[in-house]
Amino acid sequence: MKITRLLALSFLVISALSCKEEGGGDTAFAKAENSQFEVPFEKFTLDNGLTVILHQDTSDPVVAVALTAHVGSAREIEGRTGFAHLFEHLLFLESENLGKGGLDAMSARIGGSGANGSTSRDRTNYFQTVPKDALEKMIWAEADKLGYFINTVTDPVLAKEKQVVKNEKRQSVDNRPYGHARYVVGKNLYTESHPYNWQVIGSLEDLQNATLQDVKDFYNRWYTPNNTTLTIAGDFDIAQTKEWVEKYFGEIPRGEEIPTMQKQPVQVETTKRLYYEDNFARLPQLTMTWPTVPNYDKDSYALDVLSAYLADGKNAPFNKILIDSKQLTAGVQMYNYGSELAGEFTLSVNAYPGKDLDDVLVGVNEAFTKFELEGISQKDLDRIKAGQETQFYNGLSSVLGKGFQLAQYEIFAGDPGYISEDVKRILAVTKEDVQRVYDTYIKGKNYIATSFVPKGQTALVLEDSQLAQVVEEKIIEGAEESFDASIAAEYERTPSSFDRSKEPPYGDTPQINAPTVWEETLSSGLEVYGIENSEVPLVQFQMNIRGGLLLEDIKKVGVSNLLADLLMKGTATKTTAQLENEIESLGASIYTYADKENVYIGGNTLAKNYDKTIALVQEILLEPRWDETEFDLLKQSTLSRLEQQQANPNSIAAIEFDKLIYGENSLLAQNTLGTPASVKSITLEDLKAFYTNNLSPSVAKLQVVGAIDERVATSALAGLNDNWKSKEVVIPTPVVPQAPEQSNVYFYDVPDAKQSVLRFGYPAMAETDPNFYPAQMMNYRLGGGGFASQLTQELREGKGYTYGIRSRFSGSTLPGAFSISSGVRSNVTYESTALVKDILKNYGKNFTEDDLDVSKSFLLKSQARAFETIGAKLNMLDDIANLGISPDYVKERQSIVENMTVAEIKKLSAQYLNPDKMIYLVVGDKKTQMDKLEQLGYGTPILLNEKKQTVKD
Repeated sequence: MKITRLLALSFLVISALSCKEEGGGDTAFAKAENSQFEVPFEKFTLDNGLTVILHQDTSDPVVAVALTAHVGSAREIEGRTGFAHLFEHLLFLESENLGKGGLDAMSARIGGSGANGSTSRDRTNYFQTVPKDALEKMIWAEADKLGYFINTVTDPVLAKEKQVVKNEKRQSVDNRPYGHARYVVGKNLYTESHPYNWQVIGSLEDLQNATLQDVKDFYNRWYTPNNTTLTIAGDFDIAQTKEWVEKYFGEIPRGEEIPTMQKQPVQVETTKRLYYEDNFARLPQLTMTWPTVPNYDKDSYALDVLSAYLADGKNAPFNKILIDSKQLTAGVQMYNYGSELAGEFTLSVNAYPGKDLDDVLVGVNEAFTKFELEGISQKDLDRIKAGQETQFYNGLSSVLGKGFQLAQYEIFAGDPGYISEDVKRILAVTKEDVQRVYDTYIKGKNYIATSFVPKGQTALVLEDSQLAQVVEEKIIEGAEESFDASIAAEYERTPSSFDRSKEPPYGDTPQINAPTVWEETLSSGLEVYGIENSEVPLVQFQMNIRGGLLLEDIKKVGVSNLLADLLMKGTATKTTAQLENEIESLGASIYTYADKENVYIGGNTLAKNYDKTIALVQEILLEPRWDETEFDLLKQSTLSRLEQQQANPNSIAAIEFDKLIYGENSLLAQNTLGTPASVKSITLEDLKAFYTNNLSPSVAKLQVVGAIDERVATSALAGLNDNWKSKEVVIPTPVVPQAPEQSNVYFYDVPDAKQSVLRFGYPAMAETDPNFYPAQMMNYRLGGGGFASQLTQELREGKGYTYGIRSRFSGSTLPGAFSISSGVRSNVTYESTALVKDILKNYGKNFTEDDLDVSKSFLLKSQARAFETIGAKLNMLDDIANLGISPDYVKERQSIVENMTVAEIKKLSAQYLNPDKMIYLVVGDKKTQMDKLEQLGYGTPILLNEKKQTVKD
């Protein structure tokens, strides 16, 4: 074992690099000099080439383990694409020493966050956060991925996982609006020989044609110790951990030498314009992409600032031209995306219905011209940098986030300690740099433009566009490859110097201490709940004001949503642009939104700027601007969002399911955005009336978590407490229907859908019901436990029908639904539904002591992770504040878990999982799938909509 060094990473902000607007002050970013925030780490390399990075953080009794292989889709070859992403899946399934499903089973037993992974163009990672007593188990399991895995991959295993990956592609690409846009850009921005020419998920044809030997060759080439980084971050003993790493990883053979891939920036010889008629699009979309630079290139920092300045906020040139002046769209997306070998700068606009994309392009060019004439001010540059500081801290607020960043720096910057250089480069960006990168990469340069438009609306595409070549999968009955997932793999075991088949023991049981909660009720009636947390110099807060949709007129739904949005559009003394500038200059963010039961205002800020951020919250709440122009723009934007929802099968399913659960005439069944008719009818006076009658501290609760104590948190609220006048607000209690006496099947037709979206369930209970938590425990092995659940194991792992499926009880102070949700391959819609029905029917009957042990182990041990992040603590406060539960609820739930029995689970299952008293909703292709559902035995399926559009064959 070769120790290379021990470095301490400090977030160093060098004041000499900060710039000031003449007559102005330093930004929050510039003022953060000599910050004490550190990410200390130790890096060493095993003799076989494995790079190991350790970061010790004892603030919570958890450890994050991440294994990152320097292989992504860029290491593939044309005709054999999608292999890296395929291995992201395969490496979770089985290994020689954990056995089939062993990693998922172990994750459940040890209370882990769940084995997970991700694949990019340049790397694949596998990660999980676990209680500290399970660290040796995790190191043992991760070592199996590198040295004791590939023999377990057989033809049936490969055949099944191909189906899972295909389902993922159908869900994330084929069955959603604009899903093929990135494919078209990639094929035209990069040459055929460039490794970014194909998408990470690969080609379904390539996957189908892949042989077992192809897959094994790819693994043996790239998944080797000398191409992998192991990161361990959290509460652990460094010396002991080094011994475990050497024990489990040290004897794995080094692989072939890995050549360094040279940077491969691209040039677009001529601008290309391409179009495509999208089966799911309701709005025309224009995307423009320019080639830029790889990540960590010196110009990437200025390009990040450029994208933020051009498109983010009221004063952004693209906002002023495309949204405010020309009213062509509700929003503009712009970002610079750097990868290891090359980068790209993308602009994306979803125009309003019927808008010609040539008109959008005219607006785009006007916005660029505006920037060329005006440039970026120092004040705006400082504002953007302030936001970057907060984003930086947010990314490091968990041990997993810190581990990810250390690995990212090691692999792509060549040094885990690159954090200091990264910050220096962020701070070093000047106005001149921003202008220079615009001139170098954007102004007058060739680009790739795509026009994705609804069916039959090719008149909206850019002039002189050519039809894009897109391969759309045909779903054919009975065409999928069959496999038997029950076949046990037979293979020769890889030799080892010790018996690896024995799972390591637990370490010492961690001491779990729930955070200390403070509570205070102010004289106005505002209730405040807080937790002090000093791991990062941030504060997160959220206030919920009871009411929301429940206080609306059912004939004019959407008022609370528009009100919440309008509150962020300026105050009595500040325009929208001025308010945004004030917030962003503090390195803060403030948000507002409404749901069925509340109006929310919350935010995230540097701890040192908490008081100034709360002052802005007070101004937003108490001094609305009531800007008529902004109101009209918000209505137009909301109508556009409603149109987009009708293009997304998952959104359709959520909206229709609520109607079936609560009844069409219930407020709880309504879309919080409203309907096109209701939104058009809403006036500014409606918003003012809702504000005057319903927003009161008497029905408001504020939760605060971060690096401030109770005194600081509450003293900043003095102005809000004194000036927000209390009034009586009566919150209605809507009637929630009982579960249906018999099951019915409902179908919503989305012609030519590649997947069917399933929503099954019934009206259940409130979260305040004594049975709610016991029912959640009962549901863990059904569909609440991810890969530990029966639904996932049977529909995904056993049949390959779906990419994912879950079941859950939802609720608040009002009864919510029990629901099962999934997206399944279109041609197995009936088979999937019938299998779910069968699982529900037999779940309680077949529940065993082993199932109970796994459920108990997960629920008890996962408490070590329950309060790690600021967000987790904020959720804890929300439960305490709004559900009326005790701050000691952790101990109360622990008692429920410890005392649960198989008999009680069977009783709960009989009470809450009756498949013959449920609503079955399917959103999919009627002409091929609806009639077969009559075989379920619940009568003829009820069609919820008529065919409204012509689609291609």
